[in-house]
Amino acid sequence: MSSTAPVAFVTGGASGIGLAVVNRWIAEGGHAVIADVRVESLDEAVGALPVGTARGVVCDVTDRASVDAARASVAGTEARLDAVVNSAGIARPEPSSAITDAAFQLMLEIHVTGSMRVCRAAYPLLRASGGAIVNVASVAAIAGLPERASYTSAKSAIGGLTRTLAVEWGRTGVRVNAVAPGYVRTALTDKLIRDGDLNDEPVRSRTPLGRFAEPDEIAGAVQFLAGLASSFVNGHVLVVDGGLTIDGDWY
Repeated sequence: MSSTAPVAFVTGGASGIGLAVVNRWIAEGGHAVIADVRVESLDEAVGALPVGTARGVVCDVTDRASVDAARASVAGTEARLDAVVNSAGIARPEPSSAITDAAFQLMLEIHVTGSMRVCRAAYPLLRASGGAIVNVASVAAIAGLPERASYTSAKSAIGGLTRTLAVEWGRTGVRVNAVAPGYVRTALTDKLIRDGDLNDEPVRSRTPLGRFAEPDEIAGAVQFLAGLASSFVNGHVLVVDGGLTIDGDWY
């Protein structure tokens, strides 16, 4: 069953920023393919959406066969792809002096290599539609965050991947951009706060807008970069952080 509505493939789409992106895309008249590693999360996410507006696909971005199978599923079912949003990710703060090679590599596998796998797999379908890719970076790509060496390294690499793909693929009509969210009120950040891995008060006090972002505020930026309103924006990393990274109020 091919889709007549624009189709977005969203990794990590069953929760957090990814699910907010899915909701925004559908609200704007699109159809979403939600990719996630957890079947139960996919079922819950799809079940909460209007019937026929989305479907779930199990996809592990650390596994090329899984990513390629998800791409084949989109090609065979929706028969089109207009946008890809790479929002799959984890956060596991720990001291840099203690992090293992395996833990560091896992963060890169999910955030960077996983995004590359999805972009590479989706490219032929996006080239056919003149579609767009939006990668999810972070303010961690701009500032040094203590005990987050693997995360900051991974998110910094997202910027380089985005720019290179934008230069290569822009000539074929495929735009590639990224968003760099600040701190967002999601289940993930709530868990970090509960576990004592994130103190939210200093973050809020340093952010000029005085709060965390809501997931839909990040989704709005993603929707802009994925849609025709940004048709001449390519290779850009859009910071969406309430002014956190430009705050110079040291006085």
